[in-house]
Amino acid sequence: MKVLKLICVASLLLYGSVTSEVQAGREQTSLEAADNALKAGKFAEAEKLYAKTLSADPKSQQAALGLARVALFANRLADAEKWSKKAIELKPDDKTAKLALAEVYYRRDDFQRAAPLFRAAEREPVARKLESFNTKPYDVRNRELVGHLKFLQTDPLPLVQVLVNGSGPVNFLIDTGGGEVIVDTEFAKEVSVPQFGVETGAYAGQRNAPLNNGRIDSLILGGLEVRNLPVRILDTRRYAAVAHGKRIDGILGTVLLYHFLATIDYQADELVLRPRKKSSLLSFERVAAAEKQIVVPFWMAGDHFILAWGRVNQVAPLLLFVDTGLAGLGFTAPRSTLEAAGIKLPEDQSSEKTAARPSTVRFTVNQLALGEAVEKNIGGLFGVFEGELAGIRIAGLISHQFFRPYALTLDFTEMRLFLKRKN
Repeated sequence: MKVLKLICVASLLLYGSVTSEVQAGREQTSLEAADNALKAGKFAEAEKLYAKTLSADPKSQQAALGLARVALFANRLADAEKWSKKAIELKPDDKTAKLALAEVYYRRDDFQRAAPLFRAAEREPVARKLESFNTKPYDVRNRELVGHLKFLQTDPLPLVQVLVNGSGPVNFLIDTGGGEVIVDTEFAKEVSVPQFGVETGAYAGQRNAPLNNGRIDSLILGGLEVRNLPVRILDTRRYAAVAHGKRIDGILGTVLLYHFLATIDYQADELVLRPRKKSSLLSFERVAAAEKQIVVPFWMAGDHFILAWGRVNQVAPLLLFVDTGLAGLGFTAPRSTLEAAGIKLPEDQSSEKTAARPSTVRFTVNQLALGEAVEKNIGGLFGVFEGELAGIRIAGLISHQFFRPYALTLDFTEMRLFLKRKN
């Protein structure tokens, strides 16, 4: 979602000695401040400023849309629905507002209401895919069970075995940097995955990856069966190097994990999928409190970009993307973050610089933190992350090596990460 350039229309009325030009200037300043706060990840501040603007001008479509975006980041779907509808009412042709409302329905698995909004926003392949669901999506059979899916390997990325559409066991990576479940292009043909059209997107360092849209009837993992899932289709067999030569037929991403209280337990070498319901959360909270697990608030952009505040060396808190899929490494960032943290890339330390610079460069972070979780000597890779997601400035991407000593639990109900370190 692109950052909005908020433009105000001057009032035609005079209020006492205050001219319409001054009022417009004040509104513009408030909207710009709200937009800047949102872009910086200061969600509470942005919400206050958008609300202030809308209170002063109930017809400010930009402010209503800003409130919808903030609510989506916090996964407050009732608020996001209210403000998205308000923004559409004020500007019926605004594709960004329609995408915001589409995201509300998508997160609720209300695909029939989401589909026409995606179509109106010119996301036709997604619309066709969602329209194809005439039964409940993400229908978890054995709903009361807790699924345990053992890792075939933990490094450089967790690898598990699942069954898709009645197939035999196949290898899938776990990656919170992925959205919907991804199915390999050739494997999709083997298990008769219907296809609804290609969109381009960024994945695994590829900026314009062709991502086809499909759906699968069944995914069995850890004793659980999930029926009726939307998927993306991409060549994943090319990632065999991160599976020690094993064939990779797909990837489990954040959208699947969103439907559970999920733990990626790097020390026990397993993925734990608890039912996403109040009783499961209360039980887990009691255990987490007794174990003094670290709790970190997070926000979510789009359908899967998990954002949380952390620190790099001694720099002030920075907004980071929690993407567990950087194989074997723990961090990547744009040059501006590295410079602020005093991290010098190897080529910067050489006595002679040439025009032939490597496309990616490894480095080490002395100290990396996410909330109160702190790890030292984390390996990083420069050149694979540009520093912006969904219109939000992101200082870096925190990944596998950082989380390796922990059990990482994702609570999408209260929007919290739990980190349990195992020495």
